[in-house]
Amino acid sequence: MPHLLAAITLLTLSVGLAHAQSSLSGTYRLLSYTVEVDGTPNTTFGNSPKGFAVLTDTRFTAIITAEKRKFGQTAEDKAALWDTLVAYSGLYRLESDKLITSVDTSWNESWNGMQQIRVWRIEGRRLHLATVPAPYSRDPSKTAVARLVWEKTE
Repeated sequence: MPHLLAAITLLTLSVGLAHAQSSLSGTYRLLSYTVEVDGTPNTTFGNSPKGFAVLTDTRFTAIITAEKRKFGQTAEDKAALWDTLVAYSGLYRLESDKLITSVDTSWNESWNGMQQIRVWRIEGRRLHLATVPAPYSRDPSKTAVARLVWEKTE
């Protein structure tokens, strides 16, 4: 009997996560993107960055750009464009409050083949994602946490 109860509990959790993953499917517009580096707010992407995320039942794709980007003609301008972009895609799965993307395509080659972990929650039509603390990409001696709020558009 305890094995049956454990199996039913596991099945219920699995069905619940599968339903959650299916209900996440859709297109989301970025509402806010904040980053803290060693606890200090960082405004690299400005106050009004742009972005979209598309989730299917199996794939997560996101692109985010900073506000006030300018066309890049010089090497310096092009580097600034690179530093104000986040774009990646991969198959994802849900594990409790974690959305884990196995990245297969990214603007940052070091992300390819890696997993990106986000803590997630839904509030109405809004998807809240937060990175787990990780080395800051511009200074790995510092720790960064990003918080994003997306609104479902369809």
